[in-house]
Amino acid sequence: MTTAPGSEPGPAPDAVETAEALADDVLSDAASVVDDVAERVLDPEDLAAMEALDAPRRLLLVHAHPDDETIGSGATMARYASSGAHVALVTCTRGERGEVVEPSLVHLEGDGPALAEHRTQELATAMEALGVEDHRFLDDAPLHGEQPADTARVRYEDSGMAWGPGRVAVAAPDTGESAFARADLDEAAARLAGVLRAVRPQVLVTYEPGGGYGHPDHVRAHDVAVRAVELAEDPGAASVAGTEPWSVAKVYENVVPRSQLPETFPLGEGDQLPSMVVDDDEVTAVVEAPEQLEAKVAALRAHRSQVRVRGAEFLVAHDLWQPVWTTEAYRLVRGVPAPAGEREDGREGDLFAGLDTPGASHHPIP
Repeated sequence: MTTAPGSEPGPAPDAVETAEALADDVLSDAASVVDDVAERVLDPEDLAAMEALDAPRRLLLVHAHPDDETIGSGATMARYASSGAHVALVTCTRGERGEVVEPSLVHLEGDGPALAEHRTQELATAMEALGVEDHRFLDDAPLHGEQPADTARVRYEDSGMAWGPGRVAVAAPDTGESAFARADLDEAAARLAGVLRAVRPQVLVTYEPGGGYGHPDHVRAHDVAVRAVELAEDPGAASVAGTEPWSVAKVYENVVPRSQLPETFPLGEGDQLPSMVVDDDEVTAVVEAPEQLEAKVAALRAHRSQVRVRGAEFLVAHDLWQPVWTTEAYRLVRGVPAPAGEREDGREGDLFAGLDTPGASHHPIP
């Protein structure tokens, strides 16, 4: 090989390719080791938070009891999870005081610990059906400086409910001190704010202020979610775990358009409209996911202590058969709606519409 005077011959092309291949192998092996150590050493929720940050779009939902998430947003959760977004669910209680509708499980009703354990397993099965891998209970989320042994002493329990005048839910007369409806607002919100800082969602979904139909736990979940969004972005919130404040760009509430009312909520004489029912012009976004019907039905079937399923209909404890909706409506209460929607009625068809995230645009999500 001839070289210019005073120069050294360079490495052969084959040698360069071999060196690059070896370097790639070393880096790949190192990454695998790091991932393996992380899986064995990190708390599962910390690991989930790390994985969440790898996803460009992150959605977090706050619900009161197991099954609420599937009924209100199951199709939405399945659609975003299947499209590559990170979907996280925070459940505020384990549903200890739920009414059992499945005859073979009726022995669990009134046995709070047993029903809580059973519904926890139902929720895990439902999340698998929806493709959601990040689920946590609110009382497991630590405050700043709190250790796992400390959070084990905290328990937010199902408050129970009773039907009041007009078929609006009210607090149960025997609500205990550990009931979520009685939880200190700032403490519960600080726990959720720590989750927000870890997952860093651009979008949060929860109930409207009336809790759907008045359930005290739903109302408290709404209040906690709203306060948590404030605390998560406040660098001076000393009780919130996580060092980096996070601002949630868009907050949506689960709602039902009034035009959907006759089919969804047949009202008896003297019944009041549930608070989740709003005028159609208040609906900001509608997520359509007909391809997720099978996933939502499977998730509803998983909650068999609370829900009976008949084809594409389901029955919950208040004796009302409803269609399994794969079109789910939301009202934006924080953030700016996209300048233009994808639908002819001008509503958003993507909860991430208008945000600067890959896949969030004025086009339907994949």
